[in-house]
Amino acid sequence: MPKRRLTAPVALAALFLALTAPASAAADGRTTDATLPGPVFKTVTDKNALLSLQTFGRPDGKDMVFRISGSVYANVEGNALEPGLRHGQKLFGIEGYNIRRLYREPGTTKLYQLSREIVFYTDPADPTKILREWKNPVDLKTYPVVPINNDTVNFGPFDVTPSYAGPPTRRLHDETVWTSDIPVRTDFGSTLGERFGLVGGVYAAQEMFDFFVDDREVAARTVPGKVPSGAMKTKIAWSRTSPWAPFMCLAESEVRGQLTYHARSWSLNSYADVEPWIRAEVDKNHPLYRSAPSAPGASENSWSSFHTKQLHKGATTWASWCAANAG
Repeated sequence: MPKRRLTAPVALAALFLALTAPASAAADGRTTDATLPGPVFKTVTDKNALLSLQTFGRPDGKDMVFRISGSVYANVEGNALEPGLRHGQKLFGIEGYNIRRLYREPGTTKLYQLSREIVFYTDPADPTKILREWKNPVDLKTYPVVPINNDTVNFGPFDVTPSYAGPPTRRLHDETVWTSDIPVRTDFGSTLGERFGLVGGVYAAQEMFDFFVDDREVAARTVPGKVPSGAMKTKIAWSRTSPWAPFMCLAESEVRGQLTYHARSWSLNSYADVEPWIRAEVDKNHPLYRSAPSAPGASENSWSSFHTKQLHKGATTWASWCAANAG
C-alpha cells in the first residue's frame, strides 16, 4: 500500500499534537488527565469553598509549596527545668516547606490533598544554619537532630459537588481570613507498639492555623466556572503545642513539659521558588521531597515518621535509639 504524504498544515498539526500532548502529561508526572482537579473545581460556586480548595493545591493540578519559617520554644510548667531548660527558651528555628497538589479520584468528584513536608531544625541564632546535633540540657548528652520529614501528609477525599461549601470566613481590613484548629490525639502505644516516653503512650497536640488572602486575590480566584492557574497568594499563621520531639530523647512522662511551635507560612508556585540554600539540602539529602505524591496513601507525623525511618518500623525501640545515639 503506498504511503500517504501529509500536507504542510496537516503535518504541522500532527507535530504540534505529538509534542504538546505527551509533554504536558510528562511535565506534570501524570499518566492521565483523569486525576486533574480542574473539571470538578469548575463546578463549585461557593466563594469560601473556592478559597479553601486553593489552599489544598493548585486548581490546575500541578505541585505548589507552602514555605514554613518560625521558631520552637520550651513550654515548662512552673519553670521546673531551670537553669538548664528555661520556660520560654527558644530552642530551635524551623525552616522548610510542604509540597502539595490536588488529586481527583478518576471518574468521581472526590478530591484529595496529597503532600510531603520537610522542615529543618535550625540554629536559634541563625535560621539558615541547619542543626545536625543538639545537646540535651537535661541529661547533658548530644543527639542527632532529625528534621520533620513526613512522607506523606494526605487529606481527603472531599466530595466536591456544586454544593460544596467552605469554612466560615471574616473580612479584616483588606483580607479574607479563616481558621482551622485541630486537636490531635494518637495512641502510639497501641497503633505502633512504641510509647516514645509519652504519657500513657498517647501523643496529644494542638494544631492551629489562620489563613489570609487579600481582596485582589480573592476577586481574581473566585470567579465561578473558571480554573485559575498557579498557586493562590496565601499567608498562614501556624502554632502547635506538642510533646518533646522524639530526637530530643526527653520522656514526657518523666520530664514534664512541651514544645510550642510558632511559624509563618506562605504559598509558592513550585519547588523551584524555594530558596537555594534549602533546595541544596533537599537535593543532596532528601530528594523525595522535591515533589508531591502521585496517589493517595497513608499519612505520617514526626512520631510515626521517626518510627519508620529511625526505629525501622519497630526493629529497635525509642529508648534503645536514644541510648545508641547519645554522645
